[in-house]
Amino acid sequence: MRLDKFLKVSRLIKRRTVANTVSDMGRVLVNGMSAKPAKQLKVGDIIEIEYSNRVEKVEVLVVPTGNVSVQEAGNLYRTIS
Repeated sequence: MRLDKFLKVSRLIKRRTVANTVSDMGRVLVNGMSAKPAKQLKVGDIIEIEYSNRVEKVEVLVVPTGNVSVQEAGNLYRTIS
């Protein structure tokens, strides 16, 4: 699954267009390297998102094949810090 779509379905970022913008700005790292929105994710990848006042670091636990319900969204990743 693409990085921008994962960020949206996991509810880490509300909109896919915002996920694209943030990724293009270099504020999203996957496994320590700057990642473009089209980056393909796999289980075990570490995503770091730089918000204006904090950094959120999560590990990908499940890569869904489609849309995910709100209740299942939190099960896609594990917060590291």
